Amino acid sequence: MTNRYNRHIILSEIGQIGQDKITKAKVLVVGAGGLGCPILQYLAAAGVGTLGIIDFDTVDITNLQRQVLFGNASIGQNKAIAAKERLTDLNSDISIITYPEPLTYQNAIGLFKEYDIIVDGSDNFETRYLVNDACVITNKPLVYGAIYKFEGQVSVFNYNNGPSYRCLFPEPPKKGTVPNCSEIGVLGVLPGIIGSMQANEVLKIVLGIGDVLSGKLLYYNALTCSTTLLKINKTEEQFLSVLKDAPSFNKKQLNIYCDTERVISLYDIINIENFQLIDVREPQELPKVIGKEVTHIPLSSLEDNLDKIMFDKENLIFCQSGVRSKQAISILKNQGINNCFSIKEGASEINDFLSNHYKTTTNDR
Repeated sequence: MTNRYNRHIILSEIGQIGQDKITKAKVLVVGAGGLGCPILQYLAAAGVGTLGIIDFDTVDITNLQRQVLFGNASIGQNKAIAAKERLTDLNSDISIITYPEPLTYQNAIGLFKEYDIIVDGSDNFETRYLVNDACVITNKPLVYGAIYKFEGQVSVFNYNNGPSYRCLFPEPPKKGTVPNCSEIGVLGVLPGIIGSMQANEVLKIVLGIGDVLSGKLLYYNALTCSTTLLKINKTEEQFLSVLKDAPSFNKKQLNIYCDTERVISLYDIINIENFQLIDVREPQELPKVIGKEVTHIPLSSLEDNLDKIMFDKENLIFCQSGVRSKQAISILKNQGINNCFSIKEGASEINDFLSNHYKTTTNDR
């Protein structure tokens, strides 16, 4: 094992401690295409302990010009599975988990929770925005890369409360207005260059060394061999806490979810379709609140009951006056749980609201 990573270990900036960090790291790569191939090769070679690969596409002969992880024998195979076969030969000491399926708003959050870093190797805007929004919700750093003909971009989003992809590109372009590689072509070596840069950012994050490309966009031109570094300013879009492109999203929710204080009014609930109410008061406190999806978790035991927090719903937290619910939000945020909001009204008002707007149900768990 030491011999395999000798060139890392003898670097004073890495050493055995740094290599151990790489071994413990869990990285998910979205897409095993032009960008995904070099990303996966270098991360596997570096010894990243757990590599996840999600891709539903199959290898085609037109891929081989740039997707150098594959060969003729891979044609017709699922890319994630074919990539694992080649990577296992490169490094059999690491764990490689394949997901031969599409990334969707239904599976993204649950999947991202299992990894430390998400790397975007996708080739379409729909997936890029989905990846970004899921990373914001799960509080995972996103290593981004994109290619176009002879040009490429690299950045790191959602890192240490830094800007997200939506801070740079708030809205996706209209469908069909930007051609992909299959329509306009791409220089075969370009994804190798950009993908290697993405792998480099992953290792810097894992090791805690260097200057991570957070708040910056690196632009590369292969024809002039020039680079430009652009600054990215953080905007309120970074606080979007739903998958905006999911069918359940509606425009009325935007102002609610962009609230940086994560405090909402009780009457904003009517614009949220899927939520869980969490009462952080002590069991003996009155009035008792009974209503739609009410879960009781006293603030004093919140950290011991994180399994009761639902990741597929918005968690709306309340107490007697709105003070403890804010404390709960802070605790959950420190645990990497971001799909939570504090209701500014107290228990009495909530009781009245629920009795007027929802049928009585209980969910004491």
